[in-house]
Amino acid sequence: MGATRLSHHSGESTVRPPADKVMQDIADYVHNYEIKSDLAYSTARLCLIDTIGCGLEGLRVSEECRALMEPIVPGTTVPNGTKVPGTPFQMDPVSAGSTSTSFLAAEWGHPSDNLGAILAVADYLSRSGEPLKMRDVLTAMIKAHEIQGCMALENSFNRVGLDHVILVKLASAAVVSQMLGLTRDQTVDVISQVFVDGQSLRTFRHAPNTGSRKSWSAGDACMRAVHLALQVKRGQMGIPTVLTAKTWGFYDVLFKGQEFKFQRPYGSYIMENVLFKISFPAEFHAQTAAEGAHILHKQLKEMGKSSDDIKSVKIRTQEAAIRIIDKSGPLDNFADRDHCIQYMVAVPLIYGRLTTEDYSDKVAADPRIDALRDKMYCVEDKQFTSDYHSPDKRYISNGLTVTLNDGTVLPEVHIDFPVGHKNRREEGTPLLNAKFERHIKPHFDSAHVDKILEVVGDQSALENLSVKEFSDLFHKP
Repeated sequence: MGATRLSHHSGESTVRPPADKVMQDIADYVHNYEIKSDLAYSTARLCLIDTIGCGLEGLRVSEECRALMEPIVPGTTVPNGTKVPGTPFQMDPVSAGSTSTSFLAAEWGHPSDNLGAILAVADYLSRSGEPLKMRDVLTAMIKAHEIQGCMALENSFNRVGLDHVILVKLASAAVVSQMLGLTRDQTVDVISQVFVDGQSLRTFRHAPNTGSRKSWSAGDACMRAVHLALQVKRGQMGIPTVLTAKTWGFYDVLFKGQEFKFQRPYGSYIMENVLFKISFPAEFHAQTAAEGAHILHKQLKEMGKSSDDIKSVKIRTQEAAIRIIDKSGPLDNFADRDHCIQYMVAVPLIYGRLTTEDYSDKVAADPRIDALRDKMYCVEDKQFTSDYHSPDKRYISNGLTVTLNDGTVLPEVHIDFPVGHKNRREEGTPLLNAKFERHIKPHFDSAHVDKILEVVGDQSALENLSVKEFSDLFHKP
């Protein structure tokens, strides 16, 4: 019996098509777009110092964080390697990529996470003879923010169960490709490798599995971004239709068959509108709630009352906050507590403060906190949700209404945007500078603190500083 011959039309075509337009647009932006916005550069400077300051604070308060910063092989030092801020370590740029700004839209995220990859690669190149200045770092930060933010405006990865650090990997990989000297087409190849890579699930950000991975997942994404860029630099090929390929592409496998949508072309909008955590170390959707709780604590004190007199607390909020941080039940660790709006409201209502230490087991053991959490309930305000998504507002509104045991109902404290919002930048900048100074003081002597503040406080001087000189400022011999 003769063999059956299959029609050649039933097989897969081996013709390699042009790369997906989404990837080409990102590569074109990275290689060809000139940033001309003074506001973007001045905001990038604030983002730079705040991100480094937050990293140094993490090293101070968390033994787990300090352990993660150490070389995989103890005692390893890489000649001409990247110096890790706040440590004596000098590593390869992949390992050093582990690192607080935020941008909230259809997808949430922290574009400042990209600094982990950007500064690691820039420092490595600077120590290898490349004449890189800090303006190059700020430019890369602006572009990484823009890529991550514009992708996040209309595309919700969390709704398909994927973690937002996919956008850190994407943005970091794109900008470090250009820094490493890759061509525009090679950058497209790197971007394609990002999308074909295994993507992180959000499991570790949600109860009952909330855990410490959320503190290092972005650093892991930075490491992967640099690794993929270096792989392409060594000659690895790309996957041109990694997004649109039928059956096997990203859209069909991981995005429910939907294509990415875009609200605006790439420019410098995201950096110009970025949010800073200034007043409180609180998840962004709870920032205005925490601020409102401080106001209410003061009002209660003036009335001769305390949190013990509270019967109930109504929290009027946005849909995103309810989905992410509206939690009940036991909070077992730091990661649980700093993603629970009830906890972040209860602590300032009781103590009149909210600090990093307030997420510790010691503070959380106060029985008043859980007792007060049980008296709170969240309701979505549709207007708050609409204002949250509006490109002209980007509000993160919360309204707190406290009812006392004697029946007294205090006037609602309603705040639309936190101090870190663009609309409060003039008010927030001095506070951001003070926050940075507070974060570096435990690590360096007073003379060195003054030197750091002098350098980072002058936009022009900072931009003209070599990257390696900047990194040396934060290195501990």
